[in-house]
Amino acid sequence: MPVRRGELMDELISLYLDEGFLAFGIGDLAARLRCSRSTLYAIAPSKEQIVTAAVRAFFRGATERVEARLEREADPAARLHAYLEAISEELAPASPAFFADLDAFEPAREVYRRNTEWAARRVRQLVTALEGRDGSVDPGFVGVVAAQVMQAIQRGEIEAASGLDDAAAYHQLAQLLVAGVGGRAA
Repeated sequence: MPVRRGELMDELISLYLDEGFLAFGIGDLAARLRCSRSTLYAIAPSKEQIVTAAVRAFFRGATERVEARLEREADPAARLHAYLEAISEELAPASPAFFADLDAFEPAREVYRRNTEWAARRVRQLVTALEGRDGSVDPGFVGVVAAQVMQAIQRGEIEAASGLDDAAAYHQLAQLLVAGVGGRAA
């Protein structure tokens, strides 16, 4: 069952990223994924818990891939750029329906919020590593600004104000921060 559970989770994540998750009942999911309801309930005992488990698994996998990409960079500015670009790439497959459902379903919204907070702390660490590069920006300030923007992206405020979806907003944040701290992206 662990192999099938992993495959099923991957299929759920893909379906949710493409179409969102709130409109699906357990019967709908079973039909779409060609499995039984009991197979789905082996993941979690309710639809809400299945959704939360899938959202959590999506962000956990994304975080692992982002961190792996970051480790391939040595230069501090390139690391910052790589980190934010990797977040952008991980969020790119998520449809507007997924983000709308994420915002509408509190347990999933909370998973995204916690993930954003963790990522914002990571960005502050990466910015701090740039300290002394040219002395023109305070890394603590830049880290706080980055965290505020990341939280605004998560809350949907950036998309509402600019029309940029989450992936595009992270791409723009990467460009802005790397340019602003005087570094050059790889």
